[in-house]
Amino acid sequence: MKVEDIRKVAVIGAGSMGSQIVEVLSRVAGYEAHMVDLNEEVLSQGMRGIDERLERHFVSKDRMSAEEKKATMGRIKCGTSIAGAVKDADFVMEAVVENLGVKKEIFGSLHESAPPHVVLASNTSALNITEMGAATGRPDKVVGMHFFNPVAVMALVEVVRGAHTSDETVDFTCELARHLGKEPVVCRDVSYGFLANRVYGRMTGEAVQMVWERVAPPAEIDRAVKLGYGLPMGPLELADMVASWGLSASSEEDRMRELGPDGGRLHPLVRAMVRAGYTGGRGKKGIYDFYSDVLSRW
Repeated sequence: MKVEDIRKVAVIGAGSMGSQIVEVLSRVAGYEAHMVDLNEEVLSQGMRGIDERLERHFVSKDRMSAEEKKATMGRIKCGTSIAGAVKDADFVMEAVVENLGVKKEIFGSLHESAPPHVVLASNTSALNITEMGAATGRPDKVVGMHFFNPVAVMALVEVVRGAHTSDETVDFTCELARHLGKEPVVCRDVSYGFLANRVYGRMTGEAVQMVWERVAPPAEIDRAVKLGYGLPMGPLELADMVASWGLSASSEEDRMRELGPDGGRLHPLVRAMVRAGYTGGRGKKGIYDFYSDVLSRW
């Protein structure tokens, strides 16, 4: 299979990342893109999000005509059946919750239903590709393809090689990333968090610790980082925006297994925030609000 032969793709998971990936696959590459989720409400939300983003970022700015938007939406199909979506797909992407057990179960299903030659990719931001591949009978065709949020804007795609991932699979995935207008970088899956998140996670962890120590409020810490290093957003406001706190809590078990208790345990501030409902994400409170609502008076 070559990238130019792709006609139909399937994305498992219709959440924030899955729906954004589907949008790019349809809009940029013109693929027939099947978006799968067991929750029909999540599917509906995913489609609404795609429609709103196309209207706000493309049609309203004369970067896309109404007819082009209609064609992009028309190439996207929704369903709740993994087997039905992948049985004749040319490429399959998994983009579900960051839980290795769940991902391994899905990869087993993908192997059973997808054509034998098809590459099975994961959008995981940290978890082990080798273990996902071991859940299939085609570990040579299992690869990480980690997009960054927002998918339409961010150029980076981390292509992650498992122990048995073939050179052909890595080359194919890099070429697909370039075909989507992205810039691939390749790494091995022995690095928890791969490349960008491994580095950035350290900075976020130090920022959280400084809030915990009352060195400065979150806004001041972010301001210092932005001004000092020329970043468009600080680590704390970015984590608030993309719901990193809730994700950190839900992935603690996998992180502890990979990094041990010292590197994997959830920070007590993040644990307190999540328990109180300050998970971050669209329309939800995060560390900024937790600092003003709770921490400043503790």
